[in-house]
Amino acid sequence: MSTVYFLIVVVLVLTAYFLGARKASGAVAGGRGEWHSLPAYHGLFSASAVFIPMLALYAIMAPLAASYIDSAALSQFDPALVAEPLQRGALMRDASALAAGQYAGAPTPELQAAANSLNSTRVVTSWLILIIGCLAGLGAMQYARTRISPAFRARNSFEQITTIVLLACSAVAVLTTIGIVFSVLFETLRFFSKVSPIDFLFGLQWSPQTAIRADQVGSSGAFGIVPLVAGTFLITFIAMLIAAPTGLFAAIYMAEYASPKIRSIIKPILEILAGVPTVVLGFFAALTVAPLIRGWGEQFGLTVASESALAAGIVMGMMIIPFVSSLSDDVINAVPQALRDGSYAMGATKSETIKRVVLPAALPGIVSAMMLAMSRAVGETMIVVMAAGLAANLTLNPLEAVTTFTVQIKTILVGDQEFDSAKTLSAFALGFVLFFFTLILNFIALRVVQRYREQYD
Repeated sequence: MSTVYFLIVVVLVLTAYFLGARKASGAVAGGRGEWHSLPAYHGLFSASAVFIPMLALYAIMAPLAASYIDSAALSQFDPALVAEPLQRGALMRDASALAAGQYAGAPTPELQAAANSLNSTRVVTSWLILIIGCLAGLGAMQYARTRISPAFRARNSFEQITTIVLLACSAVAVLTTIGIVFSVLFETLRFFSKVSPIDFLFGLQWSPQTAIRADQVGSSGAFGIVPLVAGTFLITFIAMLIAAPTGLFAAIYMAEYASPKIRSIIKPILEILAGVPTVVLGFFAALTVAPLIRGWGEQFGLTVASESALAAGIVMGMMIIPFVSSLSDDVINAVPQALRDGSYAMGATKSETIKRVVLPAALPGIVSAMMLAMSRAVGETMIVVMAAGLAANLTLNPLEAVTTFTVQIKTILVGDQEFDSAKTLSAFALGFVLFFFTLILNFIALRVVQRYREQYD
């Protein structure tokens, strides 16, 4: 029914546009006074007057309808079962499967009644949303047609509507970020009520396995993140050692030395790396790079783990080369040609101009590119899982297996979890620390940009 609703929205919006523009065009052709706005703006105003209320009504009524449908279905079960969240979710899954004809087995009378309630309430609420939306759209269309007149400032009204819509989109992005931060923060505070922040931030052992119930045999848990910090920084450092010079030199070549024809070939090929899925790069690291490093290490008498930080760092560096090269290339091309011409006029060579004029002028953008690439490396998961392993070793030896923040978050939250346990809540604490770390990187990049942009503007 959602598809039908939005098809009707499209039809009514297009109809409102053509009717509004046609009415205004006919009035203008008939010589009925001097019009403030062009007919197209009257059509756009009519279309927006239909689209916005219909979209707003759907955004409000759809969640309310979903909540009512679930309540109607759950009312068919014993209240004692519904009171437990896990049991309530299982009942809803079974009822939904039965309503869709995908339930295996003989349903209980309560489950059959819940499935029937789901089907009936879905039909009723869907038709209700459709009828109310259509009435609102038709009413808005009629209202917009009554506003069409020579004195009506349709262009100004449509621009005001556009401004409000853009502001609302910006607000959604900001509120979403705030919601993510606070949701992670609240769960982090719950974790710190179970585990000391000192032990978490400065502990030297990471072993989040805990016994969920009192009658289970399990580890008491050790939640020190120092091994994770060491592993994250080690892999990121190796990746940046590869990506930073390679990407920067590639950008300098494409921006300053390559001919347009060569640039048009090399740049797309280099950026293909950005489109390779990380799971494919993880396979390449695990099946090709890691055995190659282990074989080289054995030739020199070194003990190399089957999953090592070096293998993960090398492949991760390959992955983020396009980020560094593409952004740095754009920044270098943005340096005014007048700076280069002035350097050449003073007798400087091309390499001297690049080193002493172009790169200093492009430094803020290059630093931003490096920080973005570093944030990308810190947030990578699949390559580390497949090439570096899950062992939380406190080491700076690139030949040993290590793990990172993102890998542990993925490991902890896989499968069914009890969200009251310290083990599960520790994933949110790791996410908060990771968020704080990337925030520091962004702050450093902004400070560098602010300082050197004033110098070279």
